[in-house]
Parts: sequence; C-alpha cells; structure tokens
Amino acid sequence: MQMRIFNHSIKVGLSFGLTSGVITTLGLLVGLSSSTHSSLVVIGGILTIAIADAFSDALGIHISEESEGKHTPLEVWQSTIAAFLTKFLFALTFIIPVALFSLSTAVMVSVLWGMLALALLSYVMAKSEGTAPWKVIFEHLLIAACVVVLTNYVGIWISKIFG
Repeated sequence: MQMRIFNHSIKVGLSFGLTSGVITTLGLLVGLSSSTHSSLVVIGGILTIAIADAFSDALGIHISEESEGKHTPLEVWQSTIAAFLTKFLFALTFIIPVALFSLSTAVMVSVLWGMLALALLSYVMAKSEGTAPWKVIFEHLLIAACVVVLTNYVGIWISKIFG
C-alpha cells in the first residue's frame, strides 16, 4: 500500500488512527492483563478504547486540522472520519487473539501484531518521504515497546496495591 494514493487529510487520519490504535490498545491490553489476569476485563477494555478513544482521537484530529486554518471542511472531515474508522477498527482486531488464546498467549500475539502493523506503517511512511526506513521503524517500535513495558509494570503495581 503506497501512502501517496491518499490525500494529506486521509493520510493524517490513517496514520494517527493506526498509531493510536496500536499504542493505546496495547497499553490498555497489557496493563489490564497484568493487573487482572481476566480475558473478560481485557475485552471490555478493548471495546471501551475502540469506542471512546476513537471518538476522542477523531475529535482531536478534527479540532487540530480546523485550528490550522489551511484545510477545507471536506479535508477536515476526511481526517476525522479516517482517524475514527482506523482507530475503531484496528483496536477491535486485538479482541481476536484474546478470544482465541489464553490471555498470556493473546498478549504476546497482540504485541507482535501491533508491532508488525506499526513497523509496516513506519516503513511505508519512511519510503514515501525518502527517509531511511530502519531509523523510523526503530524509533516508533522503541516508543511502542516502552509503552508495553511501562503498562505491564503499572498493571503489576496496581494488582499489588489494590488486589
């Protein structure tokens, strides 16, 4: 998939929605898993993120694009809708491993799935901008890995304090 087939507004929505879908959903999934060890709670969290955070991100993109003052109303709405749909649908994909596997396996599959999606997006982005893909991929995966590690430890801490 080449990003240049999309206009700027759709690229903004897709890239933001996918990135947020990976980072937010993985953070929630890992944190809830390590604190509750409950697939039901994790699925409930993913559904909540898919709805509430997709709307929140879409509104954030909408307001950000409007505030720049250089986009038409159509372009603003293209970014808004692309961000919402991408975040909503991508977040929902993380339910599949949780529904199919034990929670510990589902977490590993989800982390791999999210990192792969982020790496592919980063690769396509870097190629379209003429940047070295490995630098962009490394930077983005490092940030995602930090989120996964931190939310795991926060989940463990929550379990010890409140469990």
